[in-house]
Amino acid sequence: MIARLRAVLPPIVFGVAFVAWWEAAVKIFDLKPYFLSAPSKIWDQFANNKSLIWEATRVSGTNALVGLIAGTILGIAMSFLLSRYKILGDIVTPLAIALNAIPIFVLVAVLNNMYSITSEIPRRLMVTLVVYFIVLVNVAKGLTQVSPTQLELMRSYAAPESAILRKVRVPNAIPYLFTALKISAPAAVITAFVSEYFGGAQNGLGSRITSNIANSKNAAAWAYVLGACLLGLAFYLVSIIVESAATPGGAKRTSGRSQ
Repeated sequence: MIARLRAVLPPIVFGVAFVAWWEAAVKIFDLKPYFLSAPSKIWDQFANNKSLIWEATRVSGTNALVGLIAGTILGIAMSFLLSRYKILGDIVTPLAIALNAIPIFVLVAVLNNMYSITSEIPRRLMVTLVVYFIVLVNVAKGLTQVSPTQLELMRSYAAPESAILRKVRVPNAIPYLFTALKISAPAAVITAFVSEYFGGAQNGLGSRITSNIANSKNAAAWAYVLGACLLGLAFYLVSIIVESAATPGGAKRTSGRSQ
């Protein structure tokens, strides 16, 4: 209990201090609302527009969740293939890196032209691509960076590759998978609402943020930003809970893993 309190207390204190400083800075320097809104004004907008913010959060959250699940499944499946066939890894990995380097707005524009303007598929595909790359890199690393001693021991027992995969490679890759999920969860939310900036249905967090900024309603825009922050935090916390449930003590084991 004390250890958890020590872990949670510093960010809470920092957050409260930051918000207090923000509120004070707006009043002391008499910053205009179009430049920077005070946290109290943002909270008022958040409280007065809870139903609208929730609806936008539900849309963006659904897109992020669908893309997160699809990207994770595809990334895991491809990482198994890459670890099994080295030549396939030499071909696919550069392509995956090149695809990940393409700016989001370019891919979203292409995907939006492939589907109707009201379709959520382009945003979900964009999230899938981002998550897929993160999971692929991490899980493939976990499957291949196995202790040589363990491999030699299994092969000294004439263990087939399937047994080595099941008893050595997969257990070694599990911490890498949860590291990937903790990175992918908030990245999925960010990608979901950023994708809304570049067309499609105007029903999610990203489109509401841009429309309010365009109408000089900065406090309302920040209220939707707050909704996006809470959504990303919820995704991250769920990934930690899933890790703790699936691998007791897993957070400690993955803390030292390379990303």
